[in-house]
Amino acid sequence: MKRRELTFIITALILGAVMGGLIGDIIGTFLPPGAAKTVFLKSIEIGFAPVAVELYALSFTIGLMFKINFMSVLVILLVIVYFRWWYL
Repeated sequence: MKRRELTFIITALILGAVMGGLIGDIIGTFLPPGAAKTVFLKSIEIGFAPVAVELYALSFTIGLMFKINFMSVLVILLVIVYFRWWYL
């Protein structure tokens, strides 16, 4: 696999996760209360919380958090299946 293809696949997976999370949140807000709404709005956060470092003349914040929900996992799986079918 070439470096360009790998970069394209990683970019597609990240964009798929972002778009899937956004779609899941949008669908979940319009559903009536119940199990389906819970499935679309329930998410797991993985990462580490922001850490602020303040020096005398400089301050910066470091942090990384992934918010994964049902639709983001589904879209990631669809991207993987698509690339397996189309490119491999």
